[in-house]
Amino acid sequence: MPTMADVARSAGVSVATVSHVLNGTRPVSSHTRQAVLDAIEVLGYTPNTLARSLVTSRTRSIGLAVSAISNPYFTEILQGVEAAVLEAGYSLLIADPHDDPGHERKVVQLLHERRVDGMIVAPSAHPHDLVGYLRRHAVPTVFLDRVIDTGVADGGAAGGGAGGGGGAAPGEGTPWYDQVCAESAAPTARLVTHLAGLGHRRIGLVAGLPGLSTTSERVAGYQDGLTAAGLAHDERLLVSGNSESAGAEQATAALLALPDPPTALVTANNAMTIGALRALRRQGLSVPDDIALCCFDDFAWADLFSPRLTAIAQPSRELGARAVQVLLDRLDEPRRPARTVRLPCTFVHRTSCGCPEEPGGSEEPVHTASTMLSEKGIAS
Repeated sequence: MPTMADVARSAGVSVATVSHVLNGTRPVSSHTRQAVLDAIEVLGYTPNTLARSLVTSRTRSIGLAVSAISNPYFTEILQGVEAAVLEAGYSLLIADPHDDPGHERKVVQLLHERRVDGMIVAPSAHPHDLVGYLRRHAVPTVFLDRVIDTGVADGGAAGGGAGGGGGAAPGEGTPWYDQVCAESAAPTARLVTHLAGLGHRRIGLVAGLPGLSTTSERVAGYQDGLTAAGLAHDERLLVSGNSESAGAEQATAALLALPDPPTALVTANNAMTIGALRALRRQGLSVPDDIALCCFDDFAWADLFSPRLTAIAQPSRELGARAVQVLLDRLDEPRRPARTVRLPCTFVHRTSCGCPEEPGGSEEPVHTASTMLSEKGIAS
């Protein structure tokens, strides 16, 4: 195999110059740089990434810890992360924490031991051990999809703020870590007010796993929607499906067993939509003739159901790509203030809500004030 010395001889430069071109450790003139790159192309030289990491103290690798296998939503995010990582010239190491706090802590440590330059993590409902590890080791980290409030992130642990780089603790209300997520509250309220506008007065919510920020925000949005529509809050209509299909099936069955069951349902993620539909089928109920249904999370086959599912679509791939960019910004500028980036969702109007078919369906962005503040480091 051709060596760095072979490249240097072919380009008429020193081995040190070749190293600077490959590793970006010192400015090199454009003419010299091109000569080195031409020699690399002609000789078919492949850089030794292990040797490069010894020179730069960087492995040009990023660790990703998300439940991609068990959650199709994260699979789409993974595609966005992978594309952005490869475009930036990095490699990607992936681990599935299975939304289990203990396993989450282990896989993050394993990624760290592989000397990744930084991590993108979708935290579990109880991330205290995870955050403690990241803080102790000052690992540059971006939390994805689920945000962590300052109190949890602080936790009294030692270490650098903003996911690495040291420095004083942030002020009250300021996030310790960079975070990238979609809006949750306003889009959920949009589903509720849409159903209320169709005449529904008893609207149920099948909520996600307690402890996740996405769950609490969607519950808040559900309650905001009821208030905006002038509807009473009936605690019996709010049930937990634990973010999974089986849990949602049980929760939906409980709603249907009420003396005065809901006439419309909102499900808070794609897996729970499947569970709710299964429960409705078991009861012999038809959507939307017997009960209307709207869901948070659009997915590839949502418009193949009969009726087609009215849904909130999250910008999954964009979330993954933005998380990579935020992490690269952190690596380039370790002491920059942490920021929380929120991306808007889209209301996809189909027919499961009881509305007539529209040719091609319709989509409507859901904007909130927090979306406009997202790039200013304000945790919404």
